[in-house]
Amino acid sequence: MAVQEEIEQKSFNIMISTTKLSARTVLRAVKAAFRLYQSKASQGKQSVRTLLRQNRGVSSVEISKTGIHGLERYAKKYGIDYAIRKDTSEVPPRYLVFFKAPDAEAFHSAFKEYSASLLNKDKRPSVLARLQELVQAAAELPGKVRHKEQERGL
Repeated sequence: MAVQEEIEQKSFNIMISTTKLSARTVLRAVKAAFRLYQSKASQGKQSVRTLLRQNRGVSSVEISKTGIHGLERYAKKYGIDYAIRKDTSEVPPRYLVFFKAPDAEAFHSAFKEYSASLLNKDKRPSVLARLQELVQAAAELPGKVRHKEQERGL
């Protein structure tokens, strides 16, 4: 009987320690998932309210509508948290980009690179204009003219 009780006691202890281990494991997993959610939720494009909720200084820059997508690409590249707001009180409307102040240096680097890309875009020749020139040049080339003549048999 003593052996039976000892086996029951050991199995009971193993059951309790396994339960504690699985509860700790689940708790750790939940905490890790929550940390991951928080870090992912506050990166990149956000609403102004979410950006302000992060308790950091927020700065803003005005841009034109045509440059929003290009700026978003550089903001993603530099990992900047930002929010875009349309101000309709003026005609044409203004677009304001809000970003967190601690990322000011990264934002200035991204904005500088974005501005350089806009300047380079103006210097590049238009693909449509170049295509039109090639079409005109091809039209002016003398083509191979075929004359079909039917032979008549005698």
